[in-house]
Amino acid sequence: MTVSEFDLIEKYFKPLSPSGEPAFSLSNDAAIFEPQTGINLVYTMDTLVAGVHFFENDNPELVARKALRVNLSDLAAMASEPKGYLLSLALPSDMSDREGWVAKFAEGLKQDQEHFGLKLWGGDTVSTGGPTTISITAIGESDPTVAAIRSGAQTGDDIYVSGTLGDSAAGLAVINDNLDKKAFSFLVDRYYLPQPRINLAKEVAPHVTSIMDISDGLISDVSHICRQSAVGATIEAKKIPVSEAFGNLLATKAEYSDLCLHGGDDYELLFTANAKSDQFLSDVSGESSVKLTKIGKITDDREVKLLNDEGIEIDTKDKGFRHF
Repeated sequence: MTVSEFDLIEKYFKPLSPSGEPAFSLSNDAAIFEPQTGINLVYTMDTLVAGVHFFENDNPELVARKALRVNLSDLAAMASEPKGYLLSLALPSDMSDREGWVAKFAEGLKQDQEHFGLKLWGGDTVSTGGPTTISITAIGESDPTVAAIRSGAQTGDDIYVSGTLGDSAAGLAVINDNLDKKAFSFLVDRYYLPQPRINLAKEVAPHVTSIMDISDGLISDVSHICRQSAVGATIEAKKIPVSEAFGNLLATKAEYSDLCLHGGDDYELLFTANAKSDQFLSDVSGESSVKLTKIGKITDDREVKLLNDEGIEIDTKDKGFRHF
């Protein structure tokens, strides 16, 4: 017997929704949310498509958690506190065990709802002749006095990143190239489970001039900030932080070295700050489990340059992730 859309919602998604406002246990056509006075609402949406953003045979729990986390990373980049989300789920009409897939998917959402403190507010579930497609719209709240935007970088600012870069792309390479997943489990985990830097972003945001998360690769995303701010940048390759796991992989797979520059899916913070914030950011880095690394400078020449150990520019043109 085919399970209907309404059966799936009642059994698997209604438990993820609050009983009162804003979602009324998904019993109405829309959610009603009244923000606190003096608080900005922040909205973001990402879409993941099977065969493009995740593998068809991936564990649905991990797919759900990644779909939610990439949105939470966008909220983090706006120094926002997650409150709720809307889910659009298009499932193939010929899916062999639709209810089993949805049950695992909903369990993944439940885990991260509890971890990040937000709830499902509504959405839609449909059948499609195409691949599984997941769209999530996440809603957060932010302090209107904090300008967490991309367009404020100024000449002379320092460029910072959080964490380590290239891990997710390296995890994907491990999967694609059939390498030992157990030996490189840290990298595979970083591919499946991004770490949105929500608390760290709220802490540093009042002290930065521009900020975003890294989703398209470091060089591409530095370029986004530079275009929005009408500036340029110089990045020192030797200062780009990489994990021990990625370093171990490079010992036998040197051809993966560009993944920390162009691989994408890092979901770490990228931001700029002027010199007066240097001590504060150094203190934050020392006290946090997620380190901050200064990797370059904002310049006035409207170009993004990557320099090697000798200060010679490395060609980075026509690289980086593109959605089309």
